[in-house]
Amino acid sequence: QVQLVESGGGLVQAGGSLKLSCAASGRTFSGVPMGWFRQAPGKEREFVAGFTWSGSTHFADSVKARFTVSRDIAKNTMYLEMNSLKPEETAVYYCAAGNGPYTSRSLNSYAYWGQGTQVTVSS
Repeated sequence: QVQLVESGGGLVQAGGSLKLSCAASGRTFSGVPMGWFRQAPGKEREFVAGFTWSGSTHFADSVKARFTVSRDIAKNTMYLEMNSLKPEETAVYYCAAGNGPYTSRSLNSYAYWGQGTQVTVSS
């Protein structure tokens, strides 16, 4: 059974930092896309950052230079380090994984999802 479990969310002041983790189990996730998404109240879920199937990183324009994505293949864990956080980035953050050799920022392209972790940025 494939599972993705996020952790590391919490309350942080504007300008602060948080590091999220996504622990995967049930299969290895090399050779497939993995991504971080977020959903703010009343808004659609959107792509934030992630790995392409070949291991390159890509980011939404709004988070470039502030967010870093990394992973520990041995631990089957992906991380999202978020710096200079803004109140409008308050959302539930999800990790997701695809199931083939493709790259996508579309929600529909990701087969596996975690339960999400809340990030709240206070002003």
